Amino acid sequence: MVEQIFFQSSMPRAGSTMFQNVLAQNPDFYVTPTSGVLELVYAARENYTNSPEFKAQDPEEMRKGFIGFCNAAINGFFNAITDKRYVLDKSRGWGIHRDFLNAFYPNPKIVCVVRDLRDIIASMEKNFRKGQLKSDPTRDHSKAQGTSLAKRIDMWMTMGSVPVGMGLERLKDIIDQHYDDKIHFIKYEDLCLYPEATMIQLYQYLEVPYFKHDFDNIEQVTKEDDEVYGAYGDHAIRKKLEMKPSDAKYILTKEFCDIIYNNHRWYFDKFNYRK
Repeated sequence: MVEQIFFQSSMPRAGSTMFQNVLAQNPDFYVTPTSGVLELVYAARENYTNSPEFKAQDPEEMRKGFIGFCNAAINGFFNAITDKRYVLDKSRGWGIHRDFLNAFYPNPKIVCVVRDLRDIIASMEKNFRKGQLKSDPTRDHSKAQGTSLAKRIDMWMTMGSVPVGMGLERLKDIIDQHYDDKIHFIKYEDLCLYPEATMIQLYQYLEVPYFKHDFDNIEQVTKEDDEVYGAYGDHAIRKKLEMKPSDAKYILTKEFCDIIYNNHRWYFDKFNYRK
């Protein structure tokens, strides 16, 4: 029976799939690929809010009932598919919806993997270049959209755009609302360079017994059909956890790397990334 559910809500292209599969080495953990569990309870919230059947009944009773419904729903979901003690559910939305989650799953522990923003955008551009055999809506010559590196960077980083801009917008709002101290941030670079120390800190945050991981032999247990996500669906991981040299200045040029840094200083300052 599942004892506790933890939540992972990370930046895109930041190593979140690798992180899930590292933790999956612990036999007490069931880890998910990109999950739809948040969408299930989020959709239920819409019905709870707007259905006349709920509006017509005692509000306090309905509030208690909905809290119980959501809690039982996520516990029931995972108890139906695993008998492991712990679950780490991965969805980019858990962080920004922490207050909603906290209403029915009190004091949730949320993990967020971040990465140098220049390397995130470089990864997006590399996937764009690799995916040219098929049409890609990123670049539309008829609209002069995404037709240059500068335009693609701007497109991906515009607040609210999917996935990077939305990730940035949500992260900035989490910081502005002052509940970033309730989220455990992991720098992808630290995970690669200091994996054991980084994982020890994670286990301390989760308050579960430490498990010694093998960072040189990581088996991928999360399965996702990347065709669903198009050109940017790339959830395959390497077997060994290691830090690759940054190629952001080569892929994006130093000029655009500097622009990314200068336009998003709050991100670089928050996570101690240097220019």
